[in-house]
Amino acid sequence: MTSLRSLVAYLAIISITQLTLAQSAPTATEMSGLAGYSLQSSKTERDWEKKLQAGIASENLRQNMQRLSVRPHHVGSRYDKENADWILSNFKEWGFDARIETFQVLFPTPKERVVEMIEPTKFRAKLQEPVVPGDPTSNQIAEQLPTYNAYSIDGDVTASLVYVNYGNREDYEQLDRLGISVKGAIVIARYGEGWRGIKPKVAAEHEAIGCIIYSDPKDDGFFNGDDYPKGGWRPREGVQRGSVMDTDYPGDPLTPGVGATADAKRLEIKDAKTITKIPVLPISYGDALPLLSALQGPVAPEAWRGALPITYHVGPGPAKVHLKVASHWELKPVNDVIATMRGSDAPEEWVIRGNHYDAWVNGADDPISGMVTVLEEARVLGELHKHGWNPKRTIIICAWDGEEPGLLGSTEWVETHRNELQKHSVAYINSDSNGRGFFHAGGTHDLQHLINDVARDIPDPEKHISVQQRARLQQIAKAHNGEERAEIRKSNDARINALGDGSDYTAFMDHAGISALNIGYGGEDDADAYHSIYDDFFWYTKFVDTDFSYGRALAQTGGTTVMRLADADVIPYEYKAEAETIERYVKDLEKLLKDKQDEITERNLELKEGVFAATADPRKTSVPPPAKDVPPFMSFAPLKNGVEAIKKSAERYQAAFTKWQTSGTDLPAQTATALNAELMQIQRTFLTEKGLPERPWFKHQVYAPGAYTGYGAKPIAAVREYMDQEKWKEADAQVPMVGQVLENVAAAIGKAADDLEKAVGLEK
Repeated sequence: MTSLRSLVAYLAIISITQLTLAQSAPTATEMSGLAGYSLQSSKTERDWEKKLQAGIASENLRQNMQRLSVRPHHVGSRYDKENADWILSNFKEWGFDARIETFQVLFPTPKERVVEMIEPTKFRAKLQEPVVPGDPTSNQIAEQLPTYNAYSIDGDVTASLVYVNYGNREDYEQLDRLGISVKGAIVIARYGEGWRGIKPKVAAEHEAIGCIIYSDPKDDGFFNGDDYPKGGWRPREGVQRGSVMDTDYPGDPLTPGVGATADAKRLEIKDAKTITKIPVLPISYGDALPLLSALQGPVAPEAWRGALPITYHVGPGPAKVHLKVASHWELKPVNDVIATMRGSDAPEEWVIRGNHYDAWVNGADDPISGMVTVLEEARVLGELHKHGWNPKRTIIICAWDGEEPGLLGSTEWVETHRNELQKHSVAYINSDSNGRGFFHAGGTHDLQHLINDVARDIPDPEKHISVQQRARLQQIAKAHNGEERAEIRKSNDARINALGDGSDYTAFMDHAGISALNIGYGGEDDADAYHSIYDDFFWYTKFVDTDFSYGRALAQTGGTTVMRLADADVIPYEYKAEAETIERYVKDLEKLLKDKQDEITERNLELKEGVFAATADPRKTSVPPPAKDVPPFMSFAPLKNGVEAIKKSAERYQAAFTKWQTSGTDLPAQTATALNAELMQIQRTFLTEKGLPERPWFKHQVYAPGAYTGYGAKPIAAVREYMDQEKWKEADAQVPMVGQVLENVAAAIGKAADDLEKAVGLEK
């Protein structure tokens, strides 16, 4: 769209909005005021937010997706840079001060790939996704990255094959019970139930020499619905590309903890901890079928069986496989596009919004469905700015490069600017791919109430209730038990999830201690072409968000959240939910200890009584597990004390906050500035400079990914990780440290409460 056409469309929408506003009575929520705003500033803010929401145009989302996904655009490719330049020009046209910031990162690309069976019969895998007639971009073979796993070590190995289900740690425990070793073998694991990088990691720890990962149709293929092109599910030859970088730290493997600038000091490739220890390749189920069909040995447990028309055997052999991986190990540029709209009152306070634009191939769903919403938000914010809206705080909108291989662009940017970001950042709001269905959010829980308030103002395109109400009803329906359901019903807010790793919020939250949200829609997509050549505009517009109504909802949600944070008199953090959430995490630790004590006690008793040797239960075969020591008593008192301290400080702060907001008076500018500066630092108080044991890059002591969960969060990881590994002494030693962090957080919230109490006349 030209700028003139955009302006005409925008003014027409604004006229309609103003007429609608004039005819509509204010709701109870509107009359009560927004969190962080006086009653007067709430009214002004709502007027501008409604103009933003009305100005979001689905057609722009469609046109921009088609433009950005028309050719493959992986890191270092020509079209990736063309997209960066196009995004930059748009930001500038919309009135932002925009630039490209470039980093040099290690990004391996395939040179040679071989998967072949040499016994008992010969078979060579195609390792190629075929063109689909009618799909106009699946034929761009010369520009497509081949099917591979980035950051697999080079290797050339031949060995017997063993099927390991999803390849997680518990699967190897099952193999031990079956008396099967993978030492010296090549394992074949199916995608799912855990991040792909964990599969070769655990295989190597069990002394396998190679790893193959395939997409079973039970997980994302015909078992779920018609496959592509008749339906939206992964076809026979579809392959999931992806990084298998280990989770010691994200970003460039050669520059941990520092920005990968041109002159940065780099590790030798052999010294990079995040590159796999064994070679690994992904394949389709079409290529996997002959390999799995040739396996003998025990029949796989029922839970291990996929949807292929075979009897699933574990092996080892008689299938013998040759696996070869060789890559070009080169530095490639990643180009982050950074756009800034300077704040009018508090330019030193930054609200940051981001999404990545690089993809494994065309990437219409991942990530362009999210990127186009951020661009549309920026366009409308620019229009509002031209028509008199001035954000109080500075807004920074980021289009990240290099997310797919390992959060490269965002991590290097945060590492480069960490000190500035920790001084100035209010929050980071992330999106990635977007589908249709339920609103979902994850993040730091000081933003839980804020994102619920925003979601109450966004109508669901299909259900005609707010997206917040629909999300909350889904949580109630999916609760695991009556107790959890009752807890959810007690609150008017839907819970947000804890974040671990997996998208560009990671460096902001886990490394720099910046409050963060990750938002999007999904859950009703009858399709999955993740990281394949079929994730393109044709597939997305036929099977996912066909009319971009949920893309429009995401742009409304993200844009409103940015405005709400940028314009608030007092940054609307809320610490009650933070305290309640951490309390749940501590209870989870107590439950884990008790469950482990009961489990090991029962198992040791069974061993003593010879139950394992006498049963035909496939979980308890004639190969008994060794006896274990029952976990000792652990005192969680330091954590509980820290939680109670946070709860008390949170209650005091919220009482003062409510007193100010209902008073109808504005805080003096100097008081508001000082208070906001304090509030921005509270999330940083969760950090320790030493970071997590064995993973020092991750510094947050509540939110972090697990070393064996990848994307999945492992709250209070310093304690929980050792407990999962049954290292009870080490786990117990971490409790006082985390407890002290919680006490420090409580003190920081308490200091903010003191200052706000004085400002509103509540001091004792």
